[in-house]
Amino acid sequence: MPIGSSIRSVASRQVLADHVYDELMVALIDGRLEADEPLNIDALARGMEISQTPIREALARLEATGLVVRAALKGYRVAPLFTVDEVTELMDARHLLEPENAYRACARTSTNLVGELARSIDDLRHSPTDPTTGTIRPYWEADERFHRLIAENAGNRFLLAAYTALGGHVQRFRLFGGLGVSDADHAIAEHTTILEAFQAGDADAARHQMELHIESVKRRAIADQAHHH
Repeated sequence: MPIGSSIRSVASRQVLADHVYDELMVALIDGRLEADEPLNIDALARGMEISQTPIREALARLEATGLVVRAALKGYRVAPLFTVDEVTELMDARHLLEPENAYRACARTSTNLVGELARSIDDLRHSPTDPTTGTIRPYWEADERFHRLIAENAGNRFLLAAYTALGGHVQRFRLFGGLGVSDADHAIAEHTTILEAFQAGDADAARHQMELHIESVKRRAIADQAHHH
């Protein structure tokens, strides 16, 4: 087989896997896929009218984020919601990584990044937070984009890989499930204080404000988790 065609088929399979990953992620965030629900590869492939390969690839990626789990002979299922201990561990890991990301990104910041961070906060403001008015996906996407932009601009591919592996945002948003976002005002205010540090070019302030934000998210996530159970 000529090299080009095999690369093309890998590329299109990758695009499909990305698409499946996004679709399943949204269903997890919106609470349409509930904890412990089985994920049947054959049924998913039929429902999405594609082959099983991209479905398998997407599920393997979701397994790496801890959102789905696989049991021998039983296949994939949606992971149970995090316990308080797991939420605490996740937020503690984010607390180690993200202030460092903020410090590094601010120290080498560009006007372009500042503009993109501001736009993500604007998008948070204008996204529905109640599932009865629409999917909370745009809100989640804007919240996640703020943190990911900072991670991507910290100038360290390994810190970025560690941030990505945590999948922290989705675990948090699963707690909102069919309930809606409970802390939009807090998130917007906290993101704004981080943005102000970036606008001032104050890397120490960026680190400090990110620390405060993650601490607050941790407190709120634990409270939400208790409410959920």
